[in-house]
Amino acid sequence: MNVPDINIAGRLVGRSHKPFIIAEMSGNHNQSLERALAIVDAAADAGADAIKLQTYTADTMTLPGAFTIEDKNSLWEGRELYDLYKEAYTPWDWHQPLFERAKQRGMIAFSSPFDETAVDFLEELGAPVHKIASFENTDHPLLRKVAATDKPVIMSTGAATLSEIDEAVRVLRQAGCEQLILLKCTSTYPSTPKNTNIATIPHMSQLFNVQVGLSDHTMGIGAAVAAVALGATVVEKHFTLRRADGGVDSAFSLEPEELNALVIESERAWLSLGQVQYGVQRAEEKSRLFKRSVYAAKDIVAGELLTKENIRVIRPGLGLAPKHYDALLGKPAAQPIKAGTPITWDMV
Repeated sequence: MNVPDINIAGRLVGRSHKPFIIAEMSGNHNQSLERALAIVDAAADAGADAIKLQTYTADTMTLPGAFTIEDKNSLWEGRELYDLYKEAYTPWDWHQPLFERAKQRGMIAFSSPFDETAVDFLEELGAPVHKIASFENTDHPLLRKVAATDKPVIMSTGAATLSEIDEAVRVLRQAGCEQLILLKCTSTYPSTPKNTNIATIPHMSQLFNVQVGLSDHTMGIGAAVAAVALGATVVEKHFTLRRADGGVDSAFSLEPEELNALVIESERAWLSLGQVQYGVQRAEEKSRLFKRSVYAAKDIVAGELLTKENIRVIRPGLGLAPKHYDALLGKPAAQPIKAGTPITWDMV
């Protein structure tokens, strides 16, 4: 299977390129533009390729009084959904300065639109790619709207059945989307390594003939690095300045030092994949000197039989290979051999 690279604002994303690392700001700006700009700077300093926003208002997401979260395992237990979105949303008039700051810092800025008006707004800003969030992957009108922009689309697959993912992919493609990346995602906050199931990544890539990455809500970077080893070309992680500062998503967000570690370690994982390789690599040739070989362990006079007492298998590899050791035992020495001398056939 040969899945083509995807060009996102001049950055090629694909198996032959280092992982594309997205820092997800979400609501971690805590309603401060100054803090939001600082998050962009910190993501750039950490080496992220992109900063991702979310484009919605509480009113485009839900209605006051529509739902209160009662799940005791939720970070947001007891919060009304409308109020939560009011706290987490990124004001639309912040988008342009955030996009500009990202560009100044050499990063790509884009967003998840949550309704059709958000798509129009992001198009006006020149967003180079659009992200479909997990809870919107069954919103076919939104999918068609995004596909019609002729921009690459990244879609998370959390909380969706296989048939729903298949329907979403078909809708996007039929509406004109030619550059699609799917993200394996578990829509729990935080997720656990056990329910992340990154073994799905190569299967999903083959099933839909697309690049697949990971939208990761676990703590730390282990799952993300492992995902790269399984072929993930994109990693998206929530990002904040400090978890202790609070915020709706802070509990499962990376801090700057952790994001930098993700950038470094994911690239190392990608570099280590290489290709199927056997035999001695050029880089290993000098190291062959330190393989073992047969040496004289004691001074040996001519005609003396070679025994376990007077020859040994040791480093380095200047003598006969260890596979000849048994054949040498009991053979007479053809010449005097000093202790510490590598044994060669002409000595026997």
